[in-house]
Amino acid sequence: MDARQARRLHEDRLMAMANVTGIGIGEDESSGEDVIVVFVTHKVPRDRLRPEDVIPDDLEGVPVRVLAMGEDAGLNES
Repeated sequence: MDARQARRLHEDRLMAMANVTGIGIGEDESSGEDVIVVFVTHKVPRDRLRPEDVIPDDLEGVPVRVLAMGEDAGLNES
Protein backbone atom coordinates (compact mmCIF):
# COMPACT_ATOMS: atom_id res chain seq x y z
CA MET A 1 0.00 0.00 0.00
CA ASP A 2 1.37 3.43 -0.85
CA ALA A 3 1.43 6.48 1.42
CA ARG A 4 -1.64 8.11 -0.15
CA GLN A 5 -3.77 5.00 0.24
CA ALA A 6 -2.63 4.52 3.86
CA ARG A 7 -3.37 8.18 4.61
CA ARG A 8 -6.90 7.94 3.20
CA LEU A 9 -7.54 4.72 5.11
CA HIS A 10 -6.47 6.16 8.50
CA GLU A 11 -7.18 9.91 8.15
CA ASP A 12 -10.46 9.99 10.10
CA ARG A 13 -8.99 8.06 13.03
CA LEU A 14 -5.85 10.23 13.12
CA MET A 15 -7.83 13.48 12.96
CA ALA A 16 -9.84 12.36 16.01
CA MET A 17 -6.66 12.10 18.11
CA ALA A 18 -5.67 14.71 20.70
CA ASN A 19 -3.62 17.65 19.33
CA VAL A 20 -3.79 16.49 15.67
CA THR A 21 -4.47 19.35 13.27
CA GLY A 22 -3.73 17.80 9.88
CA ILE A 23 -2.32 14.93 7.86
CA GLY A 24 -0.12 15.04 4.77
CA ILE A 25 2.41 13.16 2.70
CA GLY A 26 6.10 14.02 2.79
CA GLU A 27 9.48 12.60 1.91
CA ASP A 28 11.90 11.12 4.42
CA GLU A 29 15.06 13.25 4.35
CA SER A 30 17.46 10.33 4.64
CA SER A 31 15.78 7.59 2.56
CA GLY A 32 13.74 9.64 0.10
CA GLU A 33 10.73 7.37 0.74
CA ASP A 34 7.22 8.73 1.13
CA VAL A 35 6.02 9.14 4.71
CA ILE A 36 2.75 10.13 6.31
CA VAL A 37 3.14 13.42 8.18
CA VAL A 38 0.85 14.06 11.14
CA PHE A 39 0.71 17.70 12.19
CA VAL A 40 0.08 18.35 15.89
CA THR A 41 -0.27 21.48 18.01
CA HIS A 42 2.57 20.26 20.22
CA LYS A 43 4.36 17.01 20.98
CA VAL A 44 3.44 15.14 24.13
CA PRO A 45 5.40 12.19 25.57
CA ARG A 46 3.70 8.90 24.72
CA ASP A 47 3.33 7.98 28.38
CA ARG A 48 1.19 11.09 28.94
CA LEU A 49 -1.28 10.23 26.16
CA ARG A 50 -4.32 7.98 26.29
CA PRO A 51 -3.61 4.78 24.32
CA GLU A 52 -6.10 5.80 21.62
CA ASP A 53 -4.21 9.11 21.11
CA VAL A 54 -0.76 7.57 20.48
CA ILE A 55 0.22 8.11 16.85
CA PRO A 56 1.69 4.89 15.45
CA ASP A 57 5.22 4.72 14.04
CA ASP A 58 3.86 3.37 10.77
CA LEU A 59 0.54 2.78 9.03
CA GLU A 60 0.17 -0.11 6.59
CA GLY A 61 3.97 -0.29 6.41
CA VAL A 62 4.35 3.43 5.61
CA PRO A 63 6.48 5.38 8.14
CA VAL A 64 4.73 8.13 10.12
CA ARG A 65 6.41 11.38 11.17
CA VAL A 66 4.93 13.79 13.73
CA LEU A 67 5.51 17.48 13.14
CA ALA A 68 4.61 20.03 15.83
CA MET A 69 3.17 23.27 14.44
CA GLY A 70 2.07 25.19 17.56
CA GLU A 71 3.76 28.14 19.26
CA ASP A 72 5.37 25.86 21.85
CA ALA A 73 6.25 23.18 19.27
CA GLY A 74 9.81 22.67 20.49
CA LEU A 75 9.08 22.55 24.21
CA ASN A 76 7.64 19.03 24.52
CA GLU A 77 9.45 16.14 22.90
CA SER A 78 8.12 12.60 22.60
